[in-house]
Amino acid sequence: MRSLNIAASGMLAQQHNVEVISNNIANMNTTGFQRSRTEFHDLLYQNLRRAGSASSDAGTVVPTGVQLGLGVKLAAVYRIHEQGNMTATENTLDMAIQGKGFFQITRPNGDIAYTRDGTFQLNGSGLIVSHDGFQLNPGLTVPANAIDITINSSGEVLATIEGQVTPQNLGQISLATFANEPGLEAIGGNLFKETDASGNPSTAAPGSTGYGTILQGFLETSNVNSVTEISHLISAQRAYEMNSKVITTSDEMMNVTSKLK
Repeated sequence: MRSLNIAASGMLAQQHNVEVISNNIANMNTTGFQRSRTEFHDLLYQNLRRAGSASSDAGTVVPTGVQLGLGVKLAAVYRIHEQGNMTATENTLDMAIQGKGFFQITRPNGDIAYTRDGTFQLNGSGLIVSHDGFQLNPGLTVPANAIDITINSSGEVLATIEGQVTPQNLGQISLATFANEPGLEAIGGNLFKETDASGNPSTAAPGSTGYGTILQGFLETSNVNSVTEISHLISAQRAYEMNSKVITTSDEMMNVTSKLK
């Protein structure tokens, strides 16, 4: 009975759906987190009577035919790259991107990763690093005698040095963009890496055409909407229950058939 396998595929699909929703809810308070949604495809169809086939010697054809579907499968988990809200932190090195773009982070193996999480601090050498100690790329070093740091909307890092009137320009933060941002691969730690699907990164100063600007002293919150996610969770639960009911009904029908005499 096909309905058993079809309903089983539906239950498995909704299980994946709930897993994605639960990850969204778990990361509601993760800085720069971008929610995901599931996309499904129907499975292959069995043609019992093919549409367009001849139905008589007179040249008449079957207008619709008979196709029986074989269920559903998970096609993709699509990441929604939309702007989260801005929250003030009063931390000098916290930065949020207003618009498109990613901060570039140098990983310990030398590879470049990308993130929307602008939580930065100084390490023992005065380098600006992420909360995992990974260096912001390009590397920027703050002098030990700096008494204040200003980061403007264009990504210029200016330090007020003790005894000097004119701020010292420490360097320029650059942002990276991709032709297909959902094609980036999440590697944990709020980091992404480029793939063939995302394309190669294009880098420029914040505020350039097609790039966002920097907002110092703010962080971008997760773009997860708790009300929407709970609504999706309830919908997935109901779909799971209905598929399980199909299996129960199919089993009862097979039981009736087995008792025929």
